[in-house]
Amino acid sequence: MTLSERDTLTKRESPITSSSPMRLRMEAFIKAQQSEIVSTLERIDGGAKFRTDSWTRPDHGGGGISCVLQDGQVFEKAGVNISVVYGVLPRPAIQKMRVNHPALSGDVDQLDFFAAGLSMVLHPHNPHAPTVHLNYRYFETFHPDGTPATAWFGGGTDLTPAYLYEDDARHFHSTMKKACDKHDMGYYPRFKAWCDDYFHVTHRKERRGVGGIFFDDLDEQNETKSPEELFMFVQDCLKAFLPSYIPILQKRKDMKFSEQEKIWQQLRRGRYVEFNLVHDRGTSFGLMTPGARIESILVSLPLTARWEYMHEPEAGSREERLLRVLREPVDWV
Repeated sequence: MTLSERDTLTKRESPITSSSPMRLRMEAFIKAQQSEIVSTLERIDGGAKFRTDSWTRPDHGGGGISCVLQDGQVFEKAGVNISVVYGVLPRPAIQKMRVNHPALSGDVDQLDFFAAGLSMVLHPHNPHAPTVHLNYRYFETFHPDGTPATAWFGGGTDLTPAYLYEDDARHFHSTMKKACDKHDMGYYPRFKAWCDDYFHVTHRKERRGVGGIFFDDLDEQNETKSPEELFMFVQDCLKAFLPSYIPILQKRKDMKFSEQEKIWQQLRRGRYVEFNLVHDRGTSFGLMTPGARIESILVSLPLTARWEYMHEPEAGSREERLLRVLREPVDWV
């Protein structure tokens, strides 16, 4: 019996509790959060409903639930996806992961793995309402005899406005800092800087947005915290999403805007596409994974975007002010 089959049997026969394997607890948690977030966003949009697609991976097990809303009253496109995947890591991938996880065996040709995560991107119609991205994930590997080998958490969230409202940036960062500070006072400054570095469109010499937090490879070896403590941290970060973003969206979604402001939003979405297709590790990993569900991977891309040759905003304009902040990250709290 495969690990996927054993886990399916376990979920069928008994409820998930605090004593269940971490992978099953993470799966249950992200499914509950997906349901809450989708329900909240549908209520705010007031028009379109999310299309829900459940899919499976027949080769190794697992699957996911993709929830996508398009052409709503508030959202041009919104994707809230979860994936729960069982698979096999080839030797090159193992060697690469051993840099951050030396406990992984380097003497095997392949290792079984489990990965579960929730990924979300929201692209509102209104250029004054910012795009937001979120991803929280859990990864686990197993020895050839089926016993757990290593496990770690990763994730984060970041805000990408077309027009900068400093109060919005401060609210977003303050909410995430509060979630981080509950667990480690060093987390927010460390993960804020990591976010600024990661979401860097290097060929444009600017950040994708005004940042947030980003972290990867959090395990008990690297963090001197137990898996339970790290799981509690990830839960608090994900639960902080709605209070971090919804007040901003409510303030901006009905603001009046001009055709020129809409064009600027489309230009900024072009930059968003550039980052996701050129630099984002998650997108690259997904596209290279055999049997990957491409539609779910690319759901982060906006419905519309724009590129203009040699476009430069007017000096002293709000558009030019945003670019200055994207080129020199700000400490918002």
